[in-house]
Amino acid sequence: MYNVLFLCTGNSARSILGEALLNREGEGRFKAYSAGSFPRGDVHPMALEILNEKGFDTSDLRSKSWDEFAGEDAPKMDFIFTVCGNAEKEACPVWLGHPVTVHWGIEDPADVEGGGQREAFLNAFEYMRNRIRRLLELPLESTDASAIKDMLREIGKEETIRERKA
Repeated sequence: MYNVLFLCTGNSARSILGEALLNREGEGRFKAYSAGSFPRGDVHPMALEILNEKGFDTSDLRSKSWDEFAGEDAPKMDFIFTVCGNAEKEACPVWLGHPVTVHWGIEDPADVEGGGQREAFLNAFEYMRNRIRRLLELPLESTDASAIKDMLREIGKEETIRERKA
């Protein structure tokens, strides 16, 4: 099983979506977590609404600090994805085991106010889901870390939203 950490500054939207999606779609092959450098303290209500509508169990989702994953007793991460520009540029804790770290930037849907916010969250969900599906297709067991990092970077550059399914 691969451990994956999705990082963002506030850990209330994009990183939460990544955690929920990979835990469901990874089908026991991946265990996903999320955290923030300056966690907001709660999950954005629209993130919870979108996930609940799509049948996700959101009861265990919470906004938390990346410090929870930096200690010796924390799970050893295999992959870390920064999903916002701020987290990509911040000085991260030293991660035990030297995980493959890649930036998968997605516009922050929480920055959108008013009637466009729901659409922004749906777009963020789709970007993340498409990237995770591409991750699940990779031959991780038979590929070296350097090549995996290159493949994951390419996935992170994709900005296509495939057809939206309920």
